Amino acid sequence: MENSTLTFYFNLTMFVNIEYYRYPAFVFCLLLYSIIVSANLVIILVISQERTLHEPMYILIACLSVNSLYGSTGFFPRFLMDLLSDTHLISHPACFTQIYVIYTYASYELTILSIMAYDRYIAVCQPLHYHSKINSKTVSKLAAFAWICPAFSVATCIYLSVRLPLCGNKIPKVFCANWNVVKLSCVTTVVNNIVGMLVTITTAFLPFCYVLYTYLKILLVCRKSSSEFKGKVLQSCLPHIVTFVIYSITGFCDIALSRYNLEELNPFAAGILSLEFVVIPPVLNPLVYGLKLPEIRRHISRMLSWSKTIT
Repeated sequence: MENSTLTFYFNLTMFVNIEYYRYPAFVFCLLLYSIIVSANLVIILVISQERTLHEPMYILIACLSVNSLYGSTGFFPRFLMDLLSDTHLISHPACFTQIYVIYTYASYELTILSIMAYDRYIAVCQPLHYHSKINSKTVSKLAAFAWICPAFSVATCIYLSVRLPLCGNKIPKVFCANWNVVKLSCVTTVVNNIVGMLVTITTAFLPFCYVLYTYLKILLVCRKSSSEFKGKVLQSCLPHIVTFVIYSITGFCDIALSRYNLEELNPFAAGILSLEFVVIPPVLNPLVYGLKLPEIRRHISRMLSWSKTIT
């Protein structure tokens, strides 16, 4: 019976470190999940219902909110259940499903942000060509590519991981991660490492570099422009910059954490660092765009005042 448990289940060992705080943590995380769902649904509803917001930039913002709901739903329900459970075993199919959802969420976030960077680059550096280069058809094609490419790339990585014979079942995290599963392998993982590196380059490193390139070009244009023009560029680009920086920091922390021996870290700090990657961007994205962009903020205020009038 014990051998069958080892071969069919993974043990998420980091929950042991938060055993004494699990009830306050459950209440806090349930509230957090409710905020994520509510805030992102508001953004999606406002953009979908207001015809004036049916423009490329706002459609991409809605895509970010859809992705936030997707990633949060792949993490929070299982996490909340584990917080209240005395055992923290997860079956192999459920674990690999969670890996797929969380990793595609992460890849989608960066590819969508790179498309948004392209939108801002054309708007600032080639304004006369904006409507010919950035339209609904172009955005639809780019968004489809941004979803399809990571979906197949992550699926390839997981397929290779599923085939590995494992010599253990302990994952030192609060959710399943591919690298932690690969480290449990009884055989060489050279192929997994090579494919994982290629996937990381195509779905993370290249989009990251492209975003940096676009903002370098925007900075060069702004350097030769008037103060008024710089102010307008900053207003339109600041939400995207904030979102990109937040995501980059949380993503880097997660990658660094997966390569580090978590037993050497403070249990509370390790738990927080492992959570921020799937928590902070979905919380802050709708707040950044909802509060900073005047068009979205105005329509949200109108929606709230309309609901108050009805009640």
